[in-house]
Amino acid sequence: MSDPNTQLQTVNMSVSDGVATVQLNRPETLNAWNRRFGEDLLAALQEARRDVSVRAVLIEGAGRAFSSGADLKDFSDGETTPDGRPDVYKTLTERYHPIMVAIREMPKPVIASVRGPAVGIGCSLALCCDLILAAQSAYFLLAFVNIGLVPDGGSSLFLPTRVGMARASELMMLGERLGAQQALEWGLINRVVPDELLAEEVAALAARLAAGPTRSYAGTKRQLNNWLYSRMHEQLELEAQIQREMASSDDFLEGTMAFVEKRPARFSGK
Repeated sequence: MSDPNTQLQTVNMSVSDGVATVQLNRPETLNAWNRRFGEDLLAALQEARRDVSVRAVLIEGAGRAFSSGADLKDFSDGETTPDGRPDVYKTLTERYHPIMVAIREMPKPVIASVRGPAVGIGCSLALCCDLILAAQSAYFLLAFVNIGLVPDGGSSLFLPTRVGMARASELMMLGERLGAQQALEWGLINRVVPDELLAEEVAALAARLAAGPTRSYAGTKRQLNNWLYSRMHEQLELEAQIQREMASSDDFLEGTMAFVEKRPARFSGK
């Protein structure tokens, strides 16, 4: 088993028996995304693609969460617009979208192992993967609307292709949690297992894929990408443009303040 890449600070990566395990490692924030996190995750995925010994990739979260989404309390190292607000367009297009593209264009199968919350961009990350296994404790939440934003990270693309427009609209507009069992019934994920068996089940699936016909898996991904995601780059750009509009709104400012202050938001529609 290889040693974790010491250059990565917020992500652990190891390779064993053809499986690259990429562990999101900011457990104190429930693996929330900040600038360094995005850089580390992209670097790990790029290394997994380059490493010819890697034949399957597993993404999991350290601690009790997969990922709680963007770190709204950590804008200290992010870019800002002239009015002092987060430059979400730059963050998405330069830092986060390359991650989603890397997963979809990875010529190897990618598994998401979800325990606890998969929220916001963290939910988008799971949905981007080829296969999703979830513990019974897991839940999925597109929380963007709760702070006056719109879904991003490709979720406006990956979600409706999994569950259809009606359920996608519900998840995106109501911003409510979807438990693992219901996510399975909706076709959002592939399997649900008891929490204590998740690691074992995921390891077995990853080993099966690593021992399988890698070129066949890559070809299947190319087929699915062409049929379902041929306009992926266009949709990601649209998400970033609309998110930039939302980030300049009064509702986003109010939603963010309400989140930090742990109170209900009072949206004005402006």
